[in-house]
Amino acid sequence: MSIILSSFLCLVALFITYWIHSRVAIEMVISPLPMPPNTPAPLISIIVPARNEERNIRRCVEALLAQSYPNFELIVIDDRSTDATPQILADLAACDARLRVLLGREKPPEWAGKPHALVQGVEVARGAWFCFVDADTFAHLHLVSSAYLAAGEVQADLFTLLTDQELGTFWEKTILPLVFTGLAFGFPAEKVNDPSQPEAIANGQFFIIRRAIYEAVGGHTAVSDRIDEDKAFAEVVKGAGYPIFIADGREVARTRMYTSLPEMWEGWTKNIFLGLRDRLGLLAFGAFAALMGAMALPGGLLAGLLWFSVGGEEAAAILVLEILLVWIYLLWWRVRAARAFQISGWYALTLPLGAAIFAAMMFASAYKVLFGGGVTWKGRQYQGR
Repeated sequence: MSIILSSFLCLVALFITYWIHSRVAIEMVISPLPMPPNTPAPLISIIVPARNEERNIRRCVEALLAQSYPNFELIVIDDRSTDATPQILADLAACDARLRVLLGREKPPEWAGKPHALVQGVEVARGAWFCFVDADTFAHLHLVSSAYLAAGEVQADLFTLLTDQELGTFWEKTILPLVFTGLAFGFPAEKVNDPSQPEAIANGQFFIIRRAIYEAVGGHTAVSDRIDEDKAFAEVVKGAGYPIFIADGREVARTRMYTSLPEMWEGWTKNIFLGLRDRLGLLAFGAFAALMGAMALPGGLLAGLLWFSVGGEEAAAILVLEILLVWIYLLWWRVRAARAFQISGWYALTLPLGAAIFAAMMFASAYKVLFGGGVTWKGRQYQGR
């Protein structure tokens, strides 16, 4: 009976592993493309919110000012920064008149910081399209033109990209590939891009939207209190009947989100639960899968070896072989994921550690919102909303 049960669980584990990793593919890959000659190029307003971004803001702004798209304006909102961000922006603006820097107004208590900054940029924007870019995102020369052309090709009113992630430290390479696998599983591109499916998400690191559609749905005012404003705004747009599209933009944009474990902890625990509060089943499954990778597989292998050592014989040997089979299959997928993130395949072996931290992030995020009085982000405290 034990052999039958272990064999059944082995098949289930193999299926779940395949199911999770087979949903991460994105049908459209964006390649760098300049605007073809004689192609209409409406004014695009590029809007960047920046709060305490001294580490990234110069590289972000210089890359955007270098865009090949022939007709754009660049607006950066300094969202009450307390570091060197204002001085860096002032220096950049002094060298290039195309850059407009706004000093953000004080945030009302009922607003989240990023939506409040973005609406201030929109207030002065003149473009027929709005292009929202995070300050930790770095554009290829043809990013804006490539995204604009692709949005027209798929006839999307909101078009967003998954950017390439720069992973520098051990913790980034251990944790973030798992986090992004989880996001891709929870919001598969084929469903996001299907108007008949309810799934909707946008990547706040980069998306463009027609101005008329932005205004029709109420803009970021419609999600004024949301920490997960990108996902919430995509839901508003798609819920209003306008097509959205998500594509693989790793060839045209790169992002360096976090550089340390504390930064990752604060960044992800602030929005995991809030972003999935309407899909608690998915959150529970994610926590379960992470715990299995962190504890059940290593623990099961150890238990099987101990059982075999004390006389478990055939049943114990079969259990050990089945767990090894699941491990090998799972590690094969994780090696593929590591290579997609341009890191060593050896980081697949950090799966138990990364999965344990990912699971802890999910539980901490839920606790902060439900019992801990809210979340903190960039020096601001938010209640669970």
